Amino acid sequence: MRRLLPALLCLLASLPVYAWNAAGHRLVAVIAWQQLSPAARDTIAAHLARHPDHTRWADRARSSDPIALFAEAATWPDDIRNDPRFYDEGRQPATEPLPGLPDTARHKRWHYIDLDTDERVRAGELDSRIERLTRQLKTSRQPEQITYALPWLLHLVGDIHQPLHVGRHGDEGGNAVEIENPFNKRLPFSSLHLYWDDLPGPPWLRGKRLAENARRLLERYPAPEQGNVALWREESHRLLDSAYPTEPGSLLPVVSDTFHRASRDTANRRIVEAGYRLGRLLDSMFSHTVSRETP
Repeated sequence: MRRLLPALLCLLASLPVYAWNAAGHRLVAVIAWQQLSPAARDTIAAHLARHPDHTRWADRARSSDPIALFAEAATWPDDIRNDPRFYDEGRQPATEPLPGLPDTARHKRWHYIDLDTDERVRAGELDSRIERLTRQLKTSRQPEQITYALPWLLHLVGDIHQPLHVGRHGDEGGNAVEIENPFNKRLPFSSLHLYWDDLPGPPWLRGKRLAENARRLLERYPAPEQGNVALWREESHRLLDSAYPTEPGSLLPVVSDTFHRASRDTANRRIVEAGYRLGRLLDSMFSHTVSRETP
């Protein structure tokens, strides 16, 4: 088995890594939707309807319900990572412009922030990007900018509540840390980051099961204080010490039953906190009924 480990680690390095998986981001969105006033829901739905991928979201959700489309929009910044219409800035030439979008970059640095031992930012733009997107949504009168910024804000507020997205500089947010996970028979060896991403549930979670999972989470975990982006970042960073398994396995640190239960509890609580905070933030911007669009 030890001779197979190098090949296994190479395979893990090639796997795509996101933040919460699609189920996690949809759960955050469904919880956020419940914090919105009817006026905010209508305004947000109208902005998302102009997005060039709106039809794709409806096809994936198999629904035209605004909450289902809102949930799919929250996964869009991860979806474009493997979409040939988009490109990795600094590594690939720019792709052709898409009507309705100000750019087609994948902006991978927006999804995370890495801190060194002195808590100085060494890589990533997650916290500053949330603040910029919030300002843009509050002040812009350009429909295209609002439609573009909305899915990014839905997604990144979820990301900043995932502990490994406010990570330690040097281990790539847990992507460079391999673990044994006996709770995943399909993938018993994986990166720590992938383990955390999958804690919210299967990525195909939608519809009634998604709504039921969100309901159970809301019943179990209380609403958090709203705070600000700096608080959200600090909360995730403080959770890092408990986010790494320490019990030795046959080859690698192993996910024990105690660690798994604690990690699932943390993940569920952070998803609820992200949902409440995202919903309140959006409601403060869109609960009005007067359009800010340029005549």
